[in-house]
Amino acid sequence: MRFLKILVGTLAGVMIFGLLTITGLLVTRLGTPAPLPNLPDSITLPDNARAEAVTFARAWLIVVTDQNTVLLYDRATMTLAQTLTLP
Repeated sequence: MRFLKILVGTLAGVMIFGLLTITGLLVTRLGTPAPLPNLPDSITLPDNARAEAVTFARAWLIVVTDQNTVLLYDRATMTLAQTLTLP
């Protein structure tokens, strides 16, 4: 019976230590924001436009500007392929 008490106590201690370790890792990893990717230098935005969101797809580079415009750039040539205006 004494062996069982020691075993249960050890198991509880290991579980508490594991829970504290997982909580500590989550706090340290999720507490710092991930670095945002930079817009390539070869991309030129229209006048007075500021990029609010950038998405890197396989064939496209998609930029959403603060003027409610979506700019689609060809990833191979980095040229503007299409412009969409959002409502």
